[in-house]
Amino acid sequence: MARVVFVSLRRVDLLDCTDVRTLTDMTAPVTLRSARRPDRSSPTPLWAQVSADLRRRCESGDFEEGVPGEFALGEEYGVSRHTVREALRALRAEGLISSGRGRPSVVRGRYSQTLGSVYSLFQSIEAQGATQTSDVLRLETTTDADAAARLGLADDALLVVLERVRRADDEALAHDTSWLPHSLAHPLLTRDFRRTALYEELARIGVTIESGHEWMSADVAEERLAALLDLPVGAAVLHVDRVATAMGRPVEWRQTQVRGDAFTVETDWSTSGVSLSLSGTPTP
Repeated sequence: MARVVFVSLRRVDLLDCTDVRTLTDMTAPVTLRSARRPDRSSPTPLWAQVSADLRRRCESGDFEEGVPGEFALGEEYGVSRHTVREALRALRAEGLISSGRGRPSVVRGRYSQTLGSVYSLFQSIEAQGATQTSDVLRLETTTDADAAARLGLADDALLVVLERVRRADDEALAHDTSWLPHSLAHPLLTRDFRRTALYEELARIGVTIESGHEWMSADVAEERLAALLDLPVGAAVLHVDRVATAMGRPVEWRQTQVRGDAFTVETDWSTSGVSLSLSGTPTP
């Protein structure tokens, strides 16, 4: 399977993460705009016509102040609550909206990050209006032969591993694991990464990330990852492997899985711009 390889540091922010907007189930204050009622003479099912129009309105920003619930939508479109429920179910399956037990549904926008510079997921999410937090699953000393090889170290070299679930406005958006040389990163073992960025903490101990290399590929969520990211098993994710360098040597090997329904890659390019190539399985 071919993979897109970013040879230069024209980069994607992994978390192109989502602009999450509240989807309320009440009728208070909501501005309803230009709903297109379904054509009952069309062979297209009513629920599919309503779903298509709700998708259009979500993408055009009609529901920034909240979307009415099933009853109100049924009145607006002139259809039953069952039809509205089927329409909303299709949007949930696409990842355009999501819901959970005991909380209202939400409409998912998409965060984006242009290619071209060293990036911070933390800063990118917050710059787009959301609060970035992390669930820290592991922060400890470990050994890992594969990660050590990626960092140019001996198989039994001590490493610092940081594993997190990344969130925007409390929505799970990505899972990533970073390995760093213990000799360099051991001061980070006492840091609180719930509300801070790894690269900021590295800078505080005198390590500034200067460049790197990434491999990106399509993947699907296995059982553990699906549970961490609130996805169905088998849902699409973007897998990104990264080596980051500082002081002319590798200092971080990272593997990240991003929700496929919450990620957008953007770039400005020219004949001398982004360097892309196609290859098979990446090598360190």
